Amino acid sequence: MTTQQNNPMALLGQIDPDALGRLSERVDLPALINAASRLSDGQLKQLSRTLAGGDRKAPVLPEPNADFYGQLDELTDEQKEVQMAVRAFMHGTVAPIMNEYWSRDEFPHQILPELRRLNLPRRVWNEDGTRKPDATIMEGLITLEACKVDVSTAVFFGVHTGLAFASIALGGSAEQKAEWLPKMLDLEAIGAFGLTEPEGGSQVSQGMRTTCRRDGDGWVLSGEKKWIGNSTFSDFTVIWARDVDTGEVRGFIVRAGTPGYEVRKIEGKIALRIVENGHITLTDCRVPDADRLQEVRGWRTTAEVLRLTRAGVAWQAVGCAAGAYELALGYAQTREQFGKPIGNFQLIQNHLVHMLGNVTTSLALCLRLSEMADAGTMRDEHAALAKVITAARCRETVALARETFGGNGILLENGVAKHFTDTEAIYSYEGTNEINTLVVGRAITGFSAFV
Repeated sequence: MTTQQNNPMALLGQIDPDALGRLSERVDLPALINAASRLSDGQLKQLSRTLAGGDRKAPVLPEPNADFYGQLDELTDEQKEVQMAVRAFMHGTVAPIMNEYWSRDEFPHQILPELRRLNLPRRVWNEDGTRKPDATIMEGLITLEACKVDVSTAVFFGVHTGLAFASIALGGSAEQKAEWLPKMLDLEAIGAFGLTEPEGGSQVSQGMRTTCRRDGDGWVLSGEKKWIGNSTFSDFTVIWARDVDTGEVRGFIVRAGTPGYEVRKIEGKIALRIVENGHITLTDCRVPDADRLQEVRGWRTTAEVLRLTRAGVAWQAVGCAAGAYELALGYAQTREQFGKPIGNFQLIQNHLVHMLGNVTTSLALCLRLSEMADAGTMRDEHAALAKVITAARCRETVALARETFGGNGILLENGVAKHFTDTEAIYSYEGTNEINTLVVGRAITGFSAFV
């Protein structure tokens, strides 16, 4: 302590009697002095700093930024342009209405004109159905920025521009591509993808129950599909069915309004409520042979479509986790408890660092996966590993983010609750984590553990 602090008379000489009198009217001075006498030197120094800091300006806090390593700093000018355009669209157009439509369990069709102006599908695909050189990275950036705000918007885009578009691009004839792809690129025709069935998702590769049979100049489709995103309002749905005569898997463009084709909206979801998932019933649904995807080569074509889109779902997990982390960090910087922002507390900082580590590693994984996909070296096991790791890390991250918000974390208005529930869908679709784990396990051991 200084000489002045050791000299009681010097300290007493600094006291303003009038101020002391006014203070005594408001607090119990003997009790206050008694409490102060029991403080340690460290506690007294902290109290002194607190009292002396009353006139200090509030510190400038860092902006929440999930890209801690600057992994996106190396993007091309075009990629950055797309990233910023999607970010502006999500914050300016989607964010103000998303909670209302989440509560209504409906898709906001009024966002489509603005989304159409962004021309995003043409950043990924060419009009002839070939992909741009950096298609997977570009698709990943679009997904990342969308999911930071709302995963459902990214799912709409992924179903249309990924699953449905890729089905025609990879399995359609030249005539089918010419008819559908330009309209899909302009979002003038919306597509859906019908693969999953009520009794199984991953097992459809081994036992698809929806059937097709040749009948004259057309095909008759019978069966059911479930969890089909966009199908309640799509212009067509790609339906995958097993040929009863050959056992081969075939794909069909089933146009909305086709007799025998019925869609019922699935109600009561807790995740991706803005996505309109349909339960499709096909009752002797007749489709002309001209709408059979002419270049489909059995399940191999279906698997190729899924391989492309599985990388996109891994990016969904990164975006969802990044959005939850940035919300939690912003909240920790401003929410006060016990007289200071909760970001001052060690356990909250532990949560935030753990979240940031998950996002950083997942982003690195997806960037590398996308580079491999665009170079043509990505295999099923590569996409599967990315889906396994990012989905699991996302699940952990959004749980920590919700915990950081405390009770406020369950309120829709704070944003993190929607990320928390949407993660459960990411964790399950495009192959459950268990199935994707076995895909990777088979690749690294040489043994198939599938039953």
